Amino acid sequence: MQVYDNPWRGEGLPQATLADIPWPSVDADAPRALLTRCPAAAATPLVVAEGYGPSVWVKDERTRMNLGSFKALGAAYVIAHEAVQTGAADIARSLTGRTYVTASAGNHGLSVAAGAALFGARAVIYLAAPVPESFAERLRARGAEVVRAGGHYEASMDAAFQAADSNGWTLLSDSSWPGYTELPHRLMEGYLVLAAEAAEQMPEVPTHILLQAGVGGLAGACAAYFRKIWGDAPQIIVVEPEAAPALHACIKAGKFVSTAGEVSNMGRLDCKDASLIALKGLARDADAFALISDDEASAALPELAAIGLAASESGGAGLAALSHMGLPVEARVLCILSEGPAE
Repeated sequence: MQVYDNPWRGEGLPQATLADIPWPSVDADAPRALLTRCPAAAATPLVVAEGYGPSVWVKDERTRMNLGSFKALGAAYVIAHEAVQTGAADIARSLTGRTYVTASAGNHGLSVAAGAALFGARAVIYLAAPVPESFAERLRARGAEVVRAGGHYEASMDAAFQAADSNGWTLLSDSSWPGYTELPHRLMEGYLVLAAEAAEQMPEVPTHILLQAGVGGLAGACAAYFRKIWGDAPQIIVVEPEAAPALHACIKAGKFVSTAGEVSNMGRLDCKDASLIALKGLARDADAFALISDDEASAALPELAAIGLAASESGGAGLAALSHMGLPVEARVLCILSEGPAE
């Protein structure tokens, strides 16, 4: 594992960099108020993980809204917000005629599909070749149309963008770039529900918080909220695959850069380009960026399963990194188990 200290901590990237990109939201009340209207919107548990030396608490997202990951809080929240904004008397049909399109490396697509189905909209999900067909079947079971495009996530994202432009569909990405920030900003706001729950559930202020990242939406949202609640007390470490160091590379360069690499077994985190909203926030809020190998991610899975925290390489990446950090026994660590085992 490699760890790189963030030289921009507290200040953010140079002032002219990302000047037109918004900071991550810290308004957890807005998504909580809307999502509590959903019968499946119960809080997920915070559990103690034994055997690490320091005290470790894990926010277990495997049961989130019956979708299996934290992503249920993102796209579905955006679509619900748009449904409410229509003012329709029959909210269940309020988005009839709308089509939401996105690319997905995993659970984001499920959230889009579920949200669209709730309000009468259509969902079209673009998947790259490495995404398992079992996941495509899960999307179809929720009413989504699945389209295969490209050999990696970025290629499927390009295809989704073109489909939105050609057909007049609504692109609902979990990433952000110049000119495309409004929907991903709201999507990240949905993740604040997780962060607010964790802050309320933690018995003590953590000394360390490990946040795994693909494009960085979850990490960026949580880091911003935890700084609001706990200030500078915790050290926040962002964990990425060695093969997809999207945020790490930008922090090192002091500006946005694209990355390239082999396909990682941390498929949900295997994103080569950072979300600019997440990058802007994490440059200010994260203390360090850690890169873990595929072998390190896989090695953690039997240990997690043995303590009742079965996960995929992506879902357990924060805990995998923790195993290599050598923290003292007096440390108090917060991690997120973002999804269960890969299907």
